[in-house]
Amino acid sequence: MCGRFATLLAGVSLLAATLVVAPALAQQASPSGRLASVKAKGSVRCGVNPGLAGFSFADSSGQWRGLDVDVCRAVAAAVFGDATKVQYVPLSAKDRFTALQSGEIDLLARNASWTLSRNTQLGINFVATNFYDGQAFMVKSASGVKSVNELNGASVCVIQGTSTEKTLADYFGSRGMKYETIAFADANVVAEAYLKGRCDAMTSDQSQLTAVRSQFPDPKAHVILPEIITKEPLSPAVRNGDDEWANVVRWSFVAMVEAEEIGLNSDNVRQMMASSTDPAIQRFTGKSDNFGSMLGLDKEWAVNIVEQVGNYAESYDRNVKPIGLERGVNRLWKDGGYLITPPMR
Repeated sequence: MCGRFATLLAGVSLLAATLVVAPALAQQASPSGRLASVKAKGSVRCGVNPGLAGFSFADSSGQWRGLDVDVCRAVAAAVFGDATKVQYVPLSAKDRFTALQSGEIDLLARNASWTLSRNTQLGINFVATNFYDGQAFMVKSASGVKSVNELNGASVCVIQGTSTEKTLADYFGSRGMKYETIAFADANVVAEAYLKGRCDAMTSDQSQLTAVRSQFPDPKAHVILPEIITKEPLSPAVRNGDDEWANVVRWSFVAMVEAEEIGLNSDNVRQMMASSTDPAIQRFTGKSDNFGSMLGLDKEWAVNIVEQVGNYAESYDRNVKPIGLERGVNRLWKDGGYLITPPMR
């Protein structure tokens, strides 16, 4: 019995030592791999769409703007304390994943759907969904078409080599509907072909159709049909194996959503950091917990994101709302939307 008691005591002592050492190790976390490489370069190389209103585009002064661009900026703010330390790499749909696989970019923030095949076969780690979307169809208002079911025998413009092209075939094929595909590798060429009457309809994610329509000479002359035929969780991605870096990107985006949930924005975050006694705000701002050390970042990493980039609502209202796309399912979960993130605790 004494021997068993001694063994039990030894086990308890070992457990206690582990519990003491584990937090200490967490506090000593230091950057390695991709995070260390990014810090050494002094900027984040971020792959983005060459031009998609509301999500990723260069304005008249050459400044990149958009919901996806703000993910790049949030990561830079977290890593460097400076949201401007981003090198933007415009990428076509065809080249986006190759650029990530090859290491040409550190992060892909370019309207890409999180799918099983991409996750497993392309060596890509989707870290969070920053926009919930779905495939839709756009037609000219003058056509009188009110539903996708009326497109039997139609010609459809689509971006070549995307999941959209495959889903188009699945949807029409499963319903015994005939159609002709008019495919181009470049999204701008697809839109141009649709405008010139090369096809009866254009299909893409609803967000992309809305963005494209907003740039047409007469947006009201085009209607997006009511059917949403797929689920498209659009998500930033990193390479598989860059686990520490994946955590930085994931939690940088989560911080924008969490800030909206707890009432922090770019105008009040510093003041709330100094005065609030709310435990959630104290944790977020690093007053009571140092989550930054667990990520290999500065203690005020999340504060820098909100101060320089804003919370999710600020980013959405600044970028996406102007193209005519209301938040809908991209509202916070507590407001009836799909947007829910892991808790910061």
